[in-house]
Amino acid sequence: MHDIAAGRFAVWATAWLTGRSSYDEVLDVLLGETAHRVVGLPGTDEAVPLGWALSSLRGLGEQRLRLVLPVPGDTRGLPAVPELVALGLEAGQAAVGTRLALVPEALGPEAVSWTAVSLDGAPPLAPPVEGNLRAVSGALDLAVGDSARTLAALDLARWNPEVPGLLAGLARTVHAPGLPADHDPVALSVLGRAQRLSQVLDLAMADAPGAAVTHAQAAARDEALRPLATAVREATVAAYNWIPRG
Repeated sequence: MHDIAAGRFAVWATAWLTGRSSYDEVLDVLLGETAHRVVGLPGTDEAVPLGWALSSLRGLGEQRLRLVLPVPGDTRGLPAVPELVALGLEAGQAAVGTRLALVPEALGPEAVSWTAVSLDGAPPLAPPVEGNLRAVSGALDLAVGDSARTLAALDLARWNPEVPGLLAGLARTVHAPGLPADHDPVALSVLGRAQRLSQVLDLAMADAPGAAVTHAQAAARDEALRPLATAVREATVAAYNWIPRG
C-alpha cells in the first residue's frame, strides 16, 4: 500500500478537474519516469496515453475522483459493475468517478496499465461519508496502541526485530510527499503515518527466516493486525480523498 497509483491519479485528476492544478503539472506528477497506458476509454479501441483519460474525464463532466481500496468482504465505494469489482479486488485499488472508473496494474517498476470501466447504467452509489481527518488520525492512534500491546504479548520482536523500532518511531511526524500544494497538512501527516504503518504491516505479516511460527501464533498475529490494517486503509482513503472546501 506504499505506492497507490489510483490514489495519486484520483487526487491529481481532481485537482485538475476543479481548476487547482494545470494539465501539464498533473501529467508531470503522474507520469514521472513511468510509462502509462489506458485501455477501455470510451471511444477508443486500443491503449492510449494517460493524458487521454484526463481529457475523457473532463469531457464526461466528471468533477471529482475518489480512491477506493476494496478488500474481500468490503467493496464499499465501488459501483456494482462486475468487471470493476473484479478488477478492483484484484488490484486492491481503484479511482472512481460518477461516469468512469480506472484501475491500475503495475507491469513492473517502469510501466503501469490502466483499465477504464464505464459506470453508465450502474446503480448509483450512496453519497460517501467523508472521513474527518482528525477522527481518522485518532482511530489510527488507537489501532497502533492496541496492536503494539498485542504484538508485544505475542513476542513479535522474536519473529521480526525491525517491527518494534518502526512502531516506536511513529510519534515522529512525517508528511507524505507528492500531493497538491493546497492539500491539508493534517491529510499529509495522516497519509505519511499510514504509509509507514503499511511497512509495519508488511514486516509483521512476514515470518522472519528461521522463526518457528506455529499456525496458532500466526492466526493470533493476523487477528491482532486486522484492526490496524483496517485503520490504515481508512486513513489512506480519507487522506487521498480530502479536497479543499469552498
